[in-house]
Amino acid sequence: MSSETLERIARNKNVARAAARQLSMEQLNKLAEVIGEVIEQKQDEDKKRQEEEALKERKLAEIREAINDAGLSLDDLVSEQPKRRRGRPPKNASKT
Repeated sequence: MSSETLERIARNKNVARAAARQLSMEQLNKLAEVIGEVIEQKQDEDKKRQEEEALKERKLAEIREAINDAGLSLDDLVSEQPKRRRGRPPKNASKT
């Protein structure tokens, strides 16, 4: 079953019912178990990602506070921003 088919089933209840009619009760129960496990795993991953983002924000806030307490600014930490070149140089630039 392709991901497009799964997306169609997930978006439309009637399509899901039609697909379910082709399966036995045993297969439907197994599918429900598998989907439940996948949902649980996805929720755990989302929770972990949110916790990591929250930790990163806390650390960032601590660093900003330490910089401010020291009387520094971000400009003091970075002496000069690197200059970025955009695009390709002109074709005749090296010949002149």
